[in-house]
Amino acid sequence: MADLPRPDAVLPHRPPFLFVDEVTEIVPSTSAKGRWHLTGDEAFFAGHFPGRPTLPGVLMLEALAQLGGVALLSDERYRGKLPLFGGIDKARFRRQVVPGDTLEMEIVLDQLSAAAGRGKGTAHVDGKVACQASMLFVIAPVRDA
Repeated sequence: MADLPRPDAVLPHRPPFLFVDEVTEIVPSTSAKGRWHLTGDEAFFAGHFPGRPTLPGVLMLEALAQLGGVALLSDERYRGKLPLFGGIDKARFRRQVVPGDTLEMEIVLDQLSAAAGRGKGTAHVDGKVACQASMLFVIAPVRDA
């Protein structure tokens, strides 16, 4: 088995907006598994919610999308491209995620073309579904800054 990439070696995202800590499995342009370890030091926990810190659902969706970006951008055909959200369908949040939890994520990409694709993602904590969604993404060229 080949070495697994570090998320920041594949994605353009950087802290504080990089939500994949490690990639545990990858099939380029097809699927990926990874983790996000929530320490409680993340800034959003202070305000969401004071006294009852909870991971915002939109950040779970972003973490799944980033993992999908790792799967897509690990394929030579998509290097130098930028996957962007095109839509989110059937998002469901099944349990609260709190400091100290590890979000175990899986994404499967399908209906992939040169310009767009779809992915289905699921995030678990302690074996229980925390979030699941279908996502549409468009594939844009990277612009020079």
